[in-house]
Amino acid sequence: MKSYGQFCPVAKAAELFCERWTALILRDLALGATRFSELQRGVPLASPTILARRLGELAAEGIVERRKERGRRWTYHLTPAGHDFVPVVMALGEWGQRWSRRELAEHEVDLGLLLWAVERGARPDIFGAGRTVIEFQFPDQPDHKRRWWFLNEHGRIELCLEQPGGEVALHLRVSLPDMIRIWRGDLSLGRALEQGQLEAHGECAAVRALPRWLGVSPLADVASRRAELPIA
Repeated sequence: MKSYGQFCPVAKAAELFCERWTALILRDLALGATRFSELQRGVPLASPTILARRLGELAAEGIVERRKERGRRWTYHLTPAGHDFVPVVMALGEWGQRWSRRELAEHEVDLGLLLWAVERGARPDIFGAGRTVIEFQFPDQPDHKRRWWFLNEHGRIELCLEQPGGEVALHLRVSLPDMIRIWRGDLSLGRALEQGQLEAHGECAAVRALPRWLGVSPLADVASRRAELPIA
């Protein structure tokens, strides 16, 4: 971890917070990720070695606590000092939502990250304890990445790479960029359905439950002000 060589508390905090990947790791820990594999899904461009190093550095500074679960691998949790960083992370996100929103570049349209965001934010309890399968179809993706399933059961959700069996209660068809726009709040779910960017077919109860099941970004309601910037 590089030092600014200053005693200023802003500099000291920035040494921790401004290391690459740290803010995203804190973001995912704040949203409930605890396992190394879960944290990897939130920072797919960071190698396992880099992620392990960052977690070790945060643990050494008392920001993250590592715990050994019974019969399981290590899990990671924010300490009180780590929780104090959460408002900083959210403020950073609010700034980004307000001032940096624009059309996504090709390298920012990430299927894996979207699926992780949907799985993390969805509310499987909406369907009760029963088994409910929701299928996403992304027609703009290659055949092997086109269809994905979310199994909702006993208040838990699981992303499935293959059809998990049983009837599919809800079929959703949408392009990947449009689904990212819906998740970010650039396109409302209602408007996407009305305009046909998102098609939803299946059991009536599942279609009605879609707005309550789908967890969009917690910052989706932050209005963009990018148009006010004097961009040359």
